[in-house]
Amino acid sequence: MAPPMSASRFLKALKDEDLTVVEVGNWREHNRNHKGPWGPVHGVMIHHTVTSGSARTVEICRDGHASLPGPLCHGVITKDGRVHLVGYGRANHAGMGDDDVLRAVIAEKRLPPDNEANTDGNRHFYGFECENLGDGEDPWPAAQLEAIEKVSAALLRVHDWNERSVIGHLEWQPGKVDPRGFTMAAMRERIAERLK
Repeated sequence: MAPPMSASRFLKALKDEDLTVVEVGNWREHNRNHKGPWGPVHGVMIHHTVTSGSARTVEICRDGHASLPGPLCHGVITKDGRVHLVGYGRANHAGMGDDDVLRAVIAEKRLPPDNEANTDGNRHFYGFECENLGDGEDPWPAAQLEAIEKVSAALLRVHDWNERSVIGHLEWQPGKVDPRGFTMAAMRERIAERLK
């Protein structure tokens, strides 16, 4: 169980991992905290955006849309590997997911199948949206995959978590497919290597 780090510590962790960070507007205060608590945090969740074009992707993730207000994550990882910070605090990214998965993340054990949507994930996960159409054909550039690896490792280091604290949206909420185009198992292997 961990309280979320401060926005300043979050920014420092990302920069210490040698990431290129873009601060978007008032990201430190842009959140959905009025809708419920944020924390304790237990892990990092990776998504794809189903969008193309970095500027538009960042705008959507910051502002949201009519049916889902922003921020839709904490950071947007664009195809060039830059991390655009769009919010900090509770964000509309994880939605309701499986309590068994959350327990496995907390225990850093193998994930069970996600067959329920009974637990508020927006409260418990840092969220990163990654610019990709999510059709299984849109490429994942090396710089972007490396940024996903670095972002994850940066936060794991601060909280003293291991790679099993990083999950994909598809591992949390039944019916979700993101991220599509690489496997979370392979990404966790990369993160484990970086943590060494």
